[in-house]
Amino acid sequence: MRFRSAFRIPHSALRTLDRYLLREWLRVFLVTLLGFPILVIVIDLTDKMDQYLGRGLKPLTVALSYVFDLPEKMFLVLPVAVLFATVFTVGSLGRHSELTAAKASGISFHRLVRPLFLAAAASFIMGLLLGEIAPVSTAKRLELLGERAVQSLPMRDNFVYRADGGWVYAVRGLDLRARQMTDLMLEREGSGVDYPTIVLAAQRAVYSDTSRKRRSRAPLAHWTLYQGALRYLEGSDPVGEVAFEFDSLVSRTLRETPADLLAQPKAPDEMRYVELRRYIDALARSGSNAKKLQVELALKIAIPCICLLIALFGAPLAISTPKSGAAWGVAASLATTFIVLLMFQLAKAVGSGGVLPPVLAAWFPNLLVAVAAVYLLRKAPT
Repeated sequence: MRFRSAFRIPHSALRTLDRYLLREWLRVFLVTLLGFPILVIVIDLTDKMDQYLGRGLKPLTVALSYVFDLPEKMFLVLPVAVLFATVFTVGSLGRHSELTAAKASGISFHRLVRPLFLAAAASFIMGLLLGEIAPVSTAKRLELLGERAVQSLPMRDNFVYRADGGWVYAVRGLDLRARQMTDLMLEREGSGVDYPTIVLAAQRAVYSDTSRKRRSRAPLAHWTLYQGALRYLEGSDPVGEVAFEFDSLVSRTLRETPADLLAQPKAPDEMRYVELRRYIDALARSGSNAKKLQVELALKIAIPCICLLIALFGAPLAISTPKSGAAWGVAASLATTFIVLLMFQLAKAVGSGGVLPPVLAAWFPNLLVAVAAVYLLRKAPT
């Protein structure tokens, strides 16, 4: 004869409880994720409204610029939203004795909050997506506010363009209609014999996107340089120089189209993960200090990842004082948020200064939160 426990809850009831927890968690999460950025935007708009109107910007343009500013602010506030949602959802269970009833029914604390950990994992994926969208939206916002000029003329004179792979182009003139450049110099700074400095200079370059000759080995879209010279240097000094002149040369390095060269080069904070990694690799090969950018690159993964750890930390934190009210939850969440944000700022300074390796500095706040989460989970009554 088999006996069933009087406190056993059917599987369907667990699903109902899971849906209830996810609904409550999602409600607080969305309010925090959207509320904090909107609050910051309102403060910033109040402070800069006179400045925007003085520059002749239309109210609709200003409003649209703040819409493009949302992804970056949501990316930064994502761990805060996860923390608030976890603390308030779990804390409400303890205040209303729902947590005690669940334990009496045979449901452990870890099983009860498992849906919240899955929701935090979804926020990690959301953070990765926001991290890729934020650089593009930031660039668009700067264009709308006139803080990043958009080249609309068909010509550009005397400019420098920073390309991928550590290449820098110095061009005297670019004509979009004729699709050609005059008096250009391409340079990639090296660090030694294995990675030499390359200087390519030409009087004229013509862009072609079709191959006129069927047997031509030139790519379908390419630049042809005329009347120039190519030099290889061991490092940045003219030691061991190898140079030769040419009448015409098809460049595989100069891959940008004339329209690309009309636009301004991207700043590091406007680059996506892959673009920033390529830029850092080029700086490292050329011997430049890229520690600050290496920290920024690591933070693009570390900040979304801390959402998982914040959920593991916030769930046992919420039941540490089960009889406390909502004010304690707000105070604990704000204090934790302040400490985590402060640790990320310190990580940037420590990593940029070389006190710690950049990747370790970026992930150090995650390690501290993980240790605190394990400690609280072990002490939490299950």
